[in-house]
Amino acid sequence: MKNLDVLTTLFVGIDVSSQANVLCAIGFDQDKLLTLTVSNNHSGAEEISERICLLMESTGYRAVVFAMESTSFYGLHLANFLSSDSKLLEFHPYVYCINPKLIANYRKSFVGLDKTDDRDAFLIADFARVGRITTAPWRGSQYLALQRLTRHRLHLVECLVREKQYMVANVFLKFSELTVLKKKDHPFASNYGATAEALLTEFYSPESILEMSVEELVGFLVDKSKGKIEHPGTTAGILKRAAKDSYRLDKTLYEPLNTAIASSFNCISAFEREIKTIDKAILMQLKGLNQNEYLCLKSIPGIGPVFAAGILAEIGSISAFHSQDALAKYAGLVWIKNQSGNFEADDTPLSKAGNRYLRYYLIEAAGSVSRFEPEYRDFYQKKFAEVKNHQHKRALALTARKLVRLIFGLLAKNQLYSPNRVGETS
Repeated sequence: MKNLDVLTTLFVGIDVSSQANVLCAIGFDQDKLLTLTVSNNHSGAEEISERICLLMESTGYRAVVFAMESTSFYGLHLANFLSSDSKLLEFHPYVYCINPKLIANYRKSFVGLDKTDDRDAFLIADFARVGRITTAPWRGSQYLALQRLTRHRLHLVECLVREKQYMVANVFLKFSELTVLKKKDHPFASNYGATAEALLTEFYSPESILEMSVEELVGFLVDKSKGKIEHPGTTAGILKRAAKDSYRLDKTLYEPLNTAIASSFNCISAFEREIKTIDKAILMQLKGLNQNEYLCLKSIPGIGPVFAAGILAEIGSISAFHSQDALAKYAGLVWIKNQSGNFEADDTPLSKAGNRYLRYYLIEAAGSVSRFEPEYRDFYQKKFAEVKNHQHKRALALTARKLVRLIFGLLAKNQLYSPNRVGETS
């Protein structure tokens, strides 16, 4: 919006719901030029287009800004329609989906204002009029297609994590000691691998492990791990001790627990399989996008195709952001200060008011980059050692904020990464 002439721009706020869209169009003088309620469907979108075109022609406005709250998925069709409608293209439409929290805070500056659909539409339009929009405009179908895949991938990852956390409770009930062993003493590299699954689903109870001889248990572990366990005898001994120290349950509980644990393993396998399928679809979708931006991100050690795709799907064109600070704010990688007079609180929580999908991919990418790039590894370790609480989360978020500077610099200059940090800008 920084290149717009606000005096010749029409600002249109749209309050979106599942059934209807309420529209309010205003000029720079805050005068209401059009109010309209239409159905949230294709016919309603066409009516909006026609009425706005007539208004633009009769008033002499040369550009139009559409703003709506980012309310679930109900505004996706409308945003896509308005940004690509052939009748509106001559007026250079800008379409923005705004965080509802920003509108809610802006409403507080209007004392005594009723909360109705038409008032909400006016507030959204006025929010755009005063230049408060800092996010990128709607980017069209190609980015939406990629975004659907990268966001669905995050959904699957969250389901996978939730299922793993849920299963821990049932595993504790069945084999309590196995879940509390320290990492260095744990018999398996993963609680969700094939060997752990076989142990938890094929043995009826810890008593079944105790009844088996050490030789038989070693054979079981070698078979299920396909010989990947380096010291099966030691592992068998750990499992025997854990089985002995685990709580005993009434026999009627073991069968339901075994069924639930087996079901959780099936869900975990299904989620992991679907994530791999989505990863392949993301790679296919990337072929139709700006390859230069993709290659810039891929050149950073630790950022692979999926992380690059997730970041690009949410950023779109880097030209939409005037600085790395603006990009960090859009991602919600900013910290809320608590200061009054001479007092300044040590605890400054992460804002999290921005794009949660972009924040997720940046934070995940930061963790990966810190494993491959010494500068980022050292930075992470330094931040980890600075505090005693929330060490990992804080250090990872701060590393992600550092990564934002690099990403903005590389994309803005259209260059590949090199260890001398030529891409970073302040």
